[in-house]
Amino acid sequence: MPQADTAVTSPAESGKVPKDMAKSATSGRNAAKHRGRRPAAPASSHRPPNSAASASSRFGDQPGHHDRGGWNARRAYAAIDLGTNNCRLLIAKPAADGFVVVDAFSRVVRLGEGLGQSGRLSDAAMDRAVAALSICADKLRRRHVALARSVATEACRKASNGPAFIDRVRRETGIVLDIITAEEEARLAVLGCHILLEPGDGPALIFDIGGGSTELVLVDSSGPVPDILDWMSVPWGVVTLTESERFDSEDAPSRSAAYDRMRARVMDAFAPFASRLPALPDAERRLLGTSGTVTTLASLHLDLPCYNRDAIDGLIVPSESMRAISARLAGMSLQQRRELPCIGKERADLVVAGCAILESILDIWPAMRLGVADRGIREGILRALMGRDAPSTRPEQRG
Repeated sequence: MPQADTAVTSPAESGKVPKDMAKSATSGRNAAKHRGRRPAAPASSHRPPNSAASASSRFGDQPGHHDRGGWNARRAYAAIDLGTNNCRLLIAKPAADGFVVVDAFSRVVRLGEGLGQSGRLSDAAMDRAVAALSICADKLRRRHVALARSVATEACRKASNGPAFIDRVRRETGIVLDIITAEEEARLAVLGCHILLEPGDGPALIFDIGGGSTELVLVDSSGPVPDILDWMSVPWGVVTLTESERFDSEDAPSRSAAYDRMRARVMDAFAPFASRLPALPDAERRLLGTSGTVTTLASLHLDLPCYNRDAIDGLIVPSESMRAISARLAGMSLQQRRELPCIGKERADLVVAGCAILESILDIWPAMRLGVADRGIREGILRALMGRDAPSTRPEQRG
């Protein structure tokens, strides 16, 4: 199983965003600082350096009531991220240089399918999510997880029956989902992937293209853990944007026009954030993306026959290559996309919306290179949980 590159200590004892970060529902400046340590850069030149819990399940200690003796290599931690499109689980144990993943699970559940039209989670979508979460619950039991945090994002934030669904999940699986804010979602994504940022001076942009929303985070990476300077969350993800536009016409000109409309829709949403971004030479802009969109396009860039996380996580790709692949996918029919390796049936209808969002990000932050991260919220949760338990985070007791 893969091993994380480093351990990051966070002061967020509750896992919540500090109050001074929560300035609005979708945007904020001067977020609270995190603390941690960053490892030295590796020899490879094409990769960047070393490529808490407010809710838990009944399968672990309640936050604030766990063993105070500090973590050890036998203690298992878990993170569940229930998004608009995917349900993901990561179980890991601490190690000297980070953590070792001992189990993982990911399933496309499309929880937010049809949400934009109805304002509710459909029965079929909730059934799919509960089935996936039941598998997660079984893994938590079998791995004897000591401390877990399970979060839900945009679909549950937006749905009128989101709270009822959370209650159903608790009753049927024992997992207590915490519907986190957009601010917390952005913070956890940064905490989980920031070590893959290329070295450099000045601010950098980290983004997460989800199923129901996209988070943009401007960070100052001069310290061990980035300071969040500004951020924005927009309600366009691969599911919501796909459902907003009838894209898959057999007519190529119609597909092109639909793609342009999707990009325009996203650019309108990005406009307030874009107006606040600092002016930098393109060569000095650093950009890191964590999402299925960027990992899929990076796989196509490498012409992989199937997805390979070891080849993708930490990869640096020319932005123009990502634009070219996006244009190529936007021009294809649904069936043509299904036949491509690393896309298949599950992503074929959603990937074009992801391309439109990615190109819009490159429009407002035209970096020459794009860092690719196959890590994010789950890793951020794990680092926060382990950071709480790490002996080095506690003051020395004096007699």
